[in-house]
Amino acid sequence: MEAFFQAIIAVLIVSAVSLIGVVFIFFHKAADRILFLLVSFSAGGLLGAAFFSLLPESIEQNANAFAFVFAGFVAFFVLEKFLYWHHHHVRKHAVEKQFVYLNLIGDGIHNFFDGVLIAAAFLQNATLGFSTTVAVVFHEIPQEIGDFGLLVYGGLSKKRALLYNFLTALTAVLGALAAFFFSTHIRGLPGLVLPIAAGGFIYVAATDLIPELHKETDVKKSFLQFSAFLAGAALLALLAG
Repeated sequence: MEAFFQAIIAVLIVSAVSLIGVVFIFFHKAADRILFLLVSFSAGGLLGAAFFSLLPESIEQNANAFAFVFAGFVAFFVLEKFLYWHHHHVRKHAVEKQFVYLNLIGDGIHNFFDGVLIAAAFLQNATLGFSTTVAVVFHEIPQEIGDFGLLVYGGLSKKRALLYNFLTALTAVLGALAAFFFSTHIRGLPGLVLPIAAGGFIYVAATDLIPELHKETDVKKSFLQFSAFLAGAALLALLAG
C-alpha cells in the first residue's frame, strides 16, 4: 500500500510539470535562454536512468531483459514514425484544430505509459521509483514546453493550452492505477515494463534530444550543454547508487 501512495504522489508531481508553460507566459525571454540546457540535462538524465537504474534492475528481474529493451526501442521508433506521418498528413489535409486534438491524444497516451512505468518502478522499490520519477520529470520539461507551443500554434489561447496540457498529463494517474491493478494479475510486471522503458528512454535521448544538441555550434554553449548532459547522467547515477 505504501508503494501505491508513493506512486500516486509521484505521478501527480509529474502531471504538474505540464504547467511549466506558464513560465513562457511571464518569463519568455529567460526561459528561452535556458531551454538548451534543460534539453541537455534531460538527455543525460534519461540515459543515466536507463543505464544506471532501469537496466540493472531489469537484468535481475528478467533473463530476457535485453530483448525487451530492444522491443522498447523499436516500439518508440514505430510510435514516433506514426505520429510524424499523421502530424504531416493532418497539417496538409485538415484544419489546424484537428492537429491540436491529435497532439492532445498522443500526449495523453504517452503520459499514461509514464504512469505505468512509475508505478512499476515503485512496485520494485522506493529508490528505483524515485529515480525513475526524476528521469520522467527531466524528460517531461522540454516535452511539455513543446506541447504547449504546439497547442498555442494550433489556435488555443495560452490559458486553454495550459488547462488541456494539464488534463492530458493526468492520464499518468490512470496509468499508475492500471499498473497496480494488473500487477495482481500479471506476475513479474515490473520485470516486463522496466526494460521496455529503458529502451524507450535510450531512444528518446539518442534520437530526439541529442540531435538537438548537435545543432549548437557555439563553443561556449556547447561546453555548457555537455556539462549539463553529464550533470543529468551523474545525478541519476547518484540516485541509483
